[in-house]
Amino acid sequence: MSLADQLLKAGLADKKSVQKAKKEKHKQRKAKQVVTDESKQLAEQRKREQQERDRELNRQKQEEAQAKAILAQIKQLIDTSKQDRNKGDIAYNFSHDGKITKVYVTKTQQQQLIAGQLGIVIQEENYELVPSKVVEKIEQRDPSMVIPLAQNDESTPAEDDPYADYQIPDDLMW
Repeated sequence: MSLADQLLKAGLADKKSVQKAKKEKHKQRKAKQVVTDESKQLAEQRKREQQERDRELNRQKQEEAQAKAILAQIKQLIDTSKQDRNKGDIAYNFSHDGKITKVYVTKTQQQQLIAGQLGIVIQEENYELVPSKVVEKIEQRDPSMVIPLAQNDESTPAEDDPYADYQIPDDLMW
C-alpha cells in the first residue's frame, strides 16, 4: 500500500487532498520532463554551433596555409629565375603605384624588357627581373606581385593623330 492509501485508511487524509497531491506530483514530473527536453535541445544547439565554429576555423586555417604555400611557390620561382642586375648601369624607368621607379639594368636586359622577354616582379620590397614565362606563372598565383609594363604595340596609329609621322624610339630615356 502507498502512503496515501494508508493515510486514507487511518482517516488522517481525505480523497480530495490525496488527488490534489497526485496532481501536483504529476505536474512536477511533467515540468521536470519539459526542463530536461529544453536542456537537451540547448545542448544540441550548442553542439551544432560549436561544430560550425570549428568548420569555419578549419576553413580559415586551410586558406592561410594555401596562401603561405602560394607565397613560397612565388618566392621559389623568383629566386630560381631572377636576372643578375649587379652590373647594370642603364636606368630603366617604369610606373608602379602611381610613382615612377627606376632600376638599373644592362643593355641586354633593357632590350629584353622592351621586347617583353623579361618582366619586373616585387619580392620583399625589391624589384627583380624574371623571364616572361615566369611572370605569367607568378601572375596566375598573385597578380599584385607583377609590375605591368607598357606593351610595345606595333599597330598603326589613328588617322587623325597629328604625331603619326613621329615614331617614339625604343631606347628613349625619360
